[in-house]
Amino acid sequence: MRRSLLQRALPRTLLARNIALLIALVMLSQVCALGVLLHYVQRPRVERAAAVFATYVTTLDNLLAATPPKARSELTARLDARAQVPAEAFEAPQRSVMRAYRIYQRDVFLDSLRAHLPADMPARWQSVGGQRLWIRMHAPADAPQAPYWIALPVPEDAQGNGLDAAILLTLGLGALAALTGYLIQQHLNQPLQQLTRAARRVSAGETPAPLPTDGPTEIAAVSGAFNQMTQALQQAEATRALMLAGISHDIRTPLTKLRLSMAMAMPDGSDSSFVVAAESYLDQIETILQQFMDYAGSGEREQPEPGDLNALIERLAGDFAGLGHEFELSLAQLPAVSYRPISMMRLLMNLMQNAIVYGGTGLAVRSWAAGEAVYVAVGDRGKGLSAEELEQLKAPFQRGRNARSHSGGTGLGLAIVERIARLHGGNLQFHAREGCGLEVWVVLPFSGSSR
Repeated sequence: MRRSLLQRALPRTLLARNIALLIALVMLSQVCALGVLLHYVQRPRVERAAAVFATYVTTLDNLLAATPPKARSELTARLDARAQVPAEAFEAPQRSVMRAYRIYQRDVFLDSLRAHLPADMPARWQSVGGQRLWIRMHAPADAPQAPYWIALPVPEDAQGNGLDAAILLTLGLGALAALTGYLIQQHLNQPLQQLTRAARRVSAGETPAPLPTDGPTEIAAVSGAFNQMTQALQQAEATRALMLAGISHDIRTPLTKLRLSMAMAMPDGSDSSFVVAAESYLDQIETILQQFMDYAGSGEREQPEPGDLNALIERLAGDFAGLGHEFELSLAQLPAVSYRPISMMRLLMNLMQNAIVYGGTGLAVRSWAAGEAVYVAVGDRGKGLSAEELEQLKAPFQRGRNARSHSGGTGLGLAIVERIARLHGGNLQFHAREGCGLEVWVVLPFSGSSR
């Protein structure tokens, strides 16, 4: 629980965390420096000022006591002598959070002053109407019953004015440290941002330019490792393309020769049922081979282009209608979508072909836009499957129970569709169709669609 609260309190980005840590460390160091300044520099200075001031007050008290009454009266009048201390004068200064450092120095001054003055000479601090110290002087010998209070100016060392510059300097250094840390972190974050963009380009099937490796050692090591990984992926992609081309050539060539040999080996007028069955098996082999090739080469290298998705749906529906399979179309106006034409055609064709093979009736395609996504739904009235079975169909080599009676498939059709949808930044969803049957939804984002 404590760890969870700490994680919530911390900023989310590395930049913000480093800036917060830097500010905290600078402020802590400044607070410690200010504490050392107050305790080891200002406090002794204020205590010395209080001792000197106490000596001055004691000397003044002795001088007044030895002065003739007439001259004393004139002198005490100049010192604003009063029989009672004013109400504005306090034994301890009023507390204020904003002026804590000044209150601290005043307390130190008063404590030290009282320690050096006789116990019967109390001191009061007046803040209202000017900073003054009221000291009760001893009663003169000719009037022992009448002690009086006089006002004296507060020494500068006791007012704490010298710390204003220190406080402002502390705040200025904290702000300067935060700004410097921000600029340093921005400089360090640039390689990380370049790495993020390059990684996204690699995931989209693109080949980014090599990252610079002239930055800090740690960042340079990460960039160098990423460049090595990119080169390894390019070599693996080249090997895969070469292997696919070899498989396609080396398998299709014997199949073609086998077809030709079968046609030439059968005499004229003989029963051709064997040839028809054999050619059917060869067609199935070639279909399976093509599905493997489609799954392996999922179109990452094909460049996305802006196009009309509804026009592609109408063209495919027209092609299937020419083969005797009518699709009911319900197409809404769609925003511009950037997609890979061949891959998207393969996606829609697979879905429509599945609806024909496994649904048979109630063939329909509809499209609409909602939020920041475009939806294409291909439906049929075939026997529905459970949610668990539908999700399993996204994995390679998985076939539904309604496909067990159909031969020639590999279970890669929906896996190909899922991969192409993810390549375009979208996803594949299964929904039960109202009444009966199944709808397969393809969800494609149109804001920054197709990575």
